[in-house]
Amino acid sequence: MINNMEKFLELRNKHKEFIYDSYKVFEDSEYICIEYKFEIPDLKIFTPSIKIKKKSLIVNNIENNKEYINHLVFHIGMIELISYWKCVCSPNVIIKCGKINDEQIKWFKKLYFYGLGELFFTNNIKTNINEFMNIICEGEKDYSSVEVNSNNFSFKNYIIPIGGGKDSVVTLELLKSKENKLALIINPKPVTLKCAELAEIEADKIIEVKRVIDKELLDLNSKGYINGHTPFSSVLAFISYLVAFLTGREYIALSNESSANESNVDGEKINHQYSKSYEFEKDFEEYSNKYLKLPIKYFSFLRPLNELQIAMIFSRYENYHKVFKSCNVGSKGEVWKWCCECPKCLFAYIMLSTFLYKEKIVNIFGKDMFEDKNMEETFIDLIGKGKNKPFECVGTYEEVNCAISKTIKNIEAKGEKLPYLLELYKENYKIEDISEELLKRYNNENNLSEEQEKILKGAIYD
Repeated sequence: MINNMEKFLELRNKHKEFIYDSYKVFEDSEYICIEYKFEIPDLKIFTPSIKIKKKSLIVNNIENNKEYINHLVFHIGMIELISYWKCVCSPNVIIKCGKINDEQIKWFKKLYFYGLGELFFTNNIKTNINEFMNIICEGEKDYSSVEVNSNNFSFKNYIIPIGGGKDSVVTLELLKSKENKLALIINPKPVTLKCAELAEIEADKIIEVKRVIDKELLDLNSKGYINGHTPFSSVLAFISYLVAFLTGREYIALSNESSANESNVDGEKINHQYSKSYEFEKDFEEYSNKYLKLPIKYFSFLRPLNELQIAMIFSRYENYHKVFKSCNVGSKGEVWKWCCECPKCLFAYIMLSTFLYKEKIVNIFGKDMFEDKNMEETFIDLIGKGKNKPFECVGTYEEVNCAISKTIKNIEAKGEKLPYLLELYKENYKIEDISEELLKRYNNENNLSEEQEKILKGAIYD
């Protein structure tokens, strides 16, 4: 673990203010364009941008809804700023382009603090929710209220964000019968576009969003300023709400599972997936109802399920097996691939091996990861016998141990030799209960309607 506490204090003392200066919204021939201006005085000015590709599906345009769209764009900026603030962790965030009330300030501070929990932990930064940041509003425009009459708009059908992994594929397939659903893809790649195509979503029903990080941020990262994980899924929440308004969609169907609720550090509230958690989902629901005020429902369709159940359902969709990707390391190259060296790859391999081992899973990843001795430490961390759960979007210890145990039993039932990591597990750890209980489990902490629950339960119990 890096000890950046001294750097944290030094940078906060040197850069006492971070400024959310302004935003602007405009259109060109191809895009609805959003630009922000953030500033760390005497250090950097940042101008990140978001571009939403214009399509005939946009029914609520800028010209007729300027005030409300500005309201949403301001809120997106309140999330975007955290990626830039984290470089120096200024004690004071100055909002010059508007003002929010004390309840809103408290809401954003909670999101920032727990959404940055991994960053604070991995950099060994000791702070608390009261002292890490003050939000000071100097603007005149009030963003605690907005005039909007929902009766003037028609909201129906689904918009489904696609990330390219197995989870969003399962949502796409289970909601396949829903007519006129749209896909939302931020920074599209061939993988995400192909997943939409396989789900029979036409190109004109894909809303493409281009989110551009300012290169000045990357420059600071290269120079050793504070860097780490930020709550991206909260950016997705506000962007998807804007897109849902523009396209008149009632449901924003995320693909976050119950496993996202688990902390990565025993005894502490430090969660790599905080903004994918049910806690954040509920917080966003309450915030949007009060301050965004439209009948748009942001929820996770897969919230009642665990990772093993999602892997079970996904294993049925063989046409996606050579297409889907969820490796963050491998996504950085020209061609998105499984790196087969990171915790996320090994976790996905473990989950799917329960249903696809051996030939089918090796065809997906290109190798048998259970034979890779270099993955032993990561393997130990994933089963809960290491220091911490890896800071990646991975499932619970229970799910991992159950999946491994099932795979061992499946291999032994065929009279075959166990690969290296599974032999290691059998020799050193207890084989878990492999009853069907985990595959039939249903988490009632969710925001699904009766109709949505019927679809999901059908996928498990039928």
